Amino acid sequence: MYQALYRKYRPQTFDDVVGQLAVTQTLKTQLQSGKLSHAYLFTGSRGTGKTSSAKILAKAVNCENPQDGNPCNCCKACLAIDSGSCMDVLEIDAASNNGVDNVRDLRDDAIYTPSQVKKRVYIIDEVHMLSISAFNALLKIIEEPPEHLLFILATTELHKVPATILSRCQRFSFRRISQEDIAARLQYVAYQENIDMDDSAARVLARMADGGMRDGLSLLDQCASSTTGELNAQQVYASLGIAGVQECGKLLACIAQQDANGALSLLNRYYAEGKDMGALLDEMTCITRDLMVIRTAPKEGISMLSGVATDEEVQSLAQQFSDGELVRMMNLIHQTAAGFSKSAGRRLDVELMLVNLCRPALSLEPEAINARLTRVEDQLRTGAFTVKASVPVQEQDEEEQPPMFTDDDVPPMPGEEPVAQAPVNEAPEGFWIDLVTQLRKELKPPLSAFFAPTPNAPIKGVLQGNRLILICTNQFAMDMVNKPETLMLVSGKASSLLGRPIQTVATDQASGVQKNEQMEKLLDFGRNHSDIVKIKND
Repeated sequence: MYQALYRKYRPQTFDDVVGQLAVTQTLKTQLQSGKLSHAYLFTGSRGTGKTSSAKILAKAVNCENPQDGNPCNCCKACLAIDSGSCMDVLEIDAASNNGVDNVRDLRDDAIYTPSQVKKRVYIIDEVHMLSISAFNALLKIIEEPPEHLLFILATTELHKVPATILSRCQRFSFRRISQEDIAARLQYVAYQENIDMDDSAARVLARMADGGMRDGLSLLDQCASSTTGELNAQQVYASLGIAGVQECGKLLACIAQQDANGALSLLNRYYAEGKDMGALLDEMTCITRDLMVIRTAPKEGISMLSGVATDEEVQSLAQQFSDGELVRMMNLIHQTAAGFSKSAGRRLDVELMLVNLCRPALSLEPEAINARLTRVEDQLRTGAFTVKASVPVQEQDEEEQPPMFTDDDVPPMPGEEPVAQAPVNEAPEGFWIDLVTQLRKELKPPLSAFFAPTPNAPIKGVLQGNRLILICTNQFAMDMVNKPETLMLVSGKASSLLGRPIQTVATDQASGVQKNEQMEKLLDFGRNHSDIVKIKND
């Protein structure tokens, strides 16, 4: 009868346990010195070797010929424990035996001395499933057990175990196994089983195992049975129904270019090929995490989760995103994946997510706005995007100032020669920039935004003698600035900079500078009586 790989290659000694050197070395030292505890608690995620280590410890304490803390696996005690025929070593599933009556029966049987081996061992798997009353019934015998009794508790959810149990046990934490250790073990098992597997397939399986050796062996068993030739990464993707890191990289490239059409087309192809949407989001999370690590901590040596992607591909993709975009992507992917359990259409959820990622302008949430701003900032910093003036500005000398309007700048009378232009701006160099800088500190938005040291600013200043003229490009700016308190503030700042009293007036660009009332009357009279003016001149 065929036996699953994770059962066939279960560790038989502490040296066979992969990735848990700190735990196994401590247990071997205790066995060699004879300083064993009466109760152990093994914690950690699934598939990291908790139950296997518990069985090895049960064999080691009863082995007739121990070898450096490891069981020999040849004596009667080891063989009986391996076959499950030893009545003194019991493995109890707390998920199905979680009542107080079950614990009372265990406590009544535990007082009897072992009949086949030296110590009576109880291995309680998933101990966190016990009820509160069952835990209370277990307290006394764990605290003061007979000399022939050994308890080994295993759990994946340590926070559910009462503190009264934790304080009576020696706790060993089993960490997640690294991808390198899992890949090496999978290569060994594949060699033993005559499975032709390349390195890329081993890395993909190790990444999909998520730190659990049992998951990695189960995935290898599934993929090996679906192909007869060499097992590579593409065949692993096809067997497990996932898109693959390369395809997910294409999807992220569409998001970086804000190409919603391309992203939805790729998703439609993945869905037609039967790719799992949950696995697709997991792969997108891995790549997005790698991109964020590359951008924020490139020299820290943090390992990459997207194992098959080359450094050049990841580096190139990382430059297309800003930090704000990556944070928003991870949050949105996690929210979409979390809603799968309550969703009736996963494809629709992923499509909506892709549209939101490709079109951040559709969302008014702070994260979307921050993503857009950080993208523009990165483009400005790298030179990929530059701000161009709406109207071309001719090159001018530093001393040349923009044209100004004066009271003498009036149209000529009929038959008269044009009057010469008024003198240029009399303001000293840097006066307007210094004045704008001080005003922006005193004024509040939106009024402060009208004063800017740029050619396209809504308000420009022209100094003529002791008179400062504020020329407004639009009526709204004119209405905002033409107030007594504002004009008084501008006059005070200008007077302080120039060292003499300055009077400030405001006008719009269309009408020019406000004209003197008497001058306007004279001009009107001249236009209406041009013949009289002509005779007088003659």
